[in-house]
Amino acid sequence: MPPKSSRTLREGQVRGYRAHLDIRSRHQLRVRRVVALFAAVSKGDARPVVDGLAACFEHFFLGDHALGGSRFTLEKTRLWYERLYRLLPDISFDLRAIRISGPPWNTLVAVDWLESYSGTDGVRTFTPGVHVVRLAWGRMTYIGIYPDTVGLVATLQRLSRAGIAEATAEKIEG
Repeated sequence: MPPKSSRTLREGQVRGYRAHLDIRSRHQLRVRRVVALFAAVSKGDARPVVDGLAACFEHFFLGDHALGGSRFTLEKTRLWYERLYRLLPDISFDLRAIRISGPPWNTLVAVDWLESYSGTDGVRTFTPGVHVVRLAWGRMTYIGIYPDTVGLVATLQRLSRAGIAEATAEKIEG
């Protein structure tokens, strides 16, 4: 009989502290990746987000306004981030909580945040929100962005009154 440590485990079995560390380290890697993605977006760099999308994905932003809607192509998603940075050039996120569950092929991530931005008119605004992300093998298949739309719509209306036409433009969808 082979030593206990070299025995083959059946699917679903976990043995000992070492397996527990592997699970914890995978979780920590995911948390670090989430933090890094938000840090990049806060610096005006959406490239890591776009590069992390799966071949088939949905990028959704809640609301009926210039930033609302769903995108399913890399081109439309890039255009959306370009619009975001034109309207809210100094957007940044303060992450409040990160929750991650599920196996690598079906991971659910929920991030509570407080965003701050001043828009192109310089008026500083703070709004809470949540990102919900579904991952399959490290690639994002769904990004759902659920901000406090009252605060965002007020900012977009204020920008529109200041002459920023894009603040009331049609959604970027498709």
